Amino acid sequence: MSSSYGEIIWGNMPYRRLGKTNLKVSAIALGGFPLGQKEITDKQAIDTVHYALYQGVNFFDASPMYGECQRRMGLALENVPRDSIVISTKTGSHHERCGDYSWDATMWSVELSLKLLKTDYLDIVHIHDPDTHTPEGIEEAIAPGCALDALEHLKEQGIIKAIGLGQKSFYGHKVIIESGRVDVIMQFNNYHPLDTSLADWLLPLAAKYDVGVMNASVLAHGFLTGGDPDEVYAQKKLKHLEYLLPAARIFYKFCKEKHLSMISLILQFCLQEPRIHCIPIGVKLRETFRKSLIAAVDPLPESIWQELESLNLPSLTRKTMKESLRKRLMPYSSVENSLKREEKK
Repeated sequence: MSSSYGEIIWGNMPYRRLGKTNLKVSAIALGGFPLGQKEITDKQAIDTVHYALYQGVNFFDASPMYGECQRRMGLALENVPRDSIVISTKTGSHHERCGDYSWDATMWSVELSLKLLKTDYLDIVHIHDPDTHTPEGIEEAIAPGCALDALEHLKEQGIIKAIGLGQKSFYGHKVIIESGRVDVIMQFNNYHPLDTSLADWLLPLAAKYDVGVMNASVLAHGFLTGGDPDEVYAQKKLKHLEYLLPAARIFYKFCKEKHLSMISLILQFCLQEPRIHCIPIGVKLRETFRKSLIAAVDPLPESIWQELESLNLPSLTRKTMKESLRKRLMPYSSVENSLKREEKK
């Protein structure tokens, strides 16, 4: 990589075992969504990937849903020793066959990903967003002869190394983890200082089955990047994140009064959770990724974690998203009850 990239930000980048995949992945991954957008060029995207490599990142997450992401990552990584990097992509979300979790569509999607990413195998393929229309959407993907069977067939052939599930709803993760047929899960916007619902029982469940955990969207899709939450909420039209506003206002004020980076607090808070193995950070440009890495290692006062805990932000978020949580967690009420019974024993 180019020596013009300057200093190494994180001299001792931690690498974590990604559950039973036994893959050693950098604690920070490069998320691919922004790299596929029209606002940047191939050259800029490739530069960002190369900079991430230079900084010790070995994990790259892509998807057919992310525009030009797979093609650009393929261009950036084609001359990198394959055994030195981990490539993750997804199936079921290509715009030509979006929501199609059939055997044929899965085979077609993986074949296309292999071609675009310029590789003869994929480390991880996630079943992507089967919960888009209903929390029970996972049932279609894991039905006989569908996506999960197809991925297991490809795994037996060595074309993919591990199977994952990437979606928001907890229900599908519970079903597929307990089936014993998944190696990795990718969760979105459910573990950061404002919302730790991922840790209630899904993280313990994943740990029990030795399933790797990728914690995505820790900045809440750009909502928690340091700006006034009311202004960001209005500008970005984040109606689906309205439940975070009360806690975000308090968090914003706390960071401002303490003269602390909101991104630093969020990244370092998430990195402290050992059951989370990787945090994908999606950026378009090298400079943005550089700032993210700095935020991840910037020294923070030791007392800050106790002060942050005293704000009880996750509890406030629970109150404001009660209805949303009820809808999302209703299928697991029996699981929650059983866990509570186990705790009492």
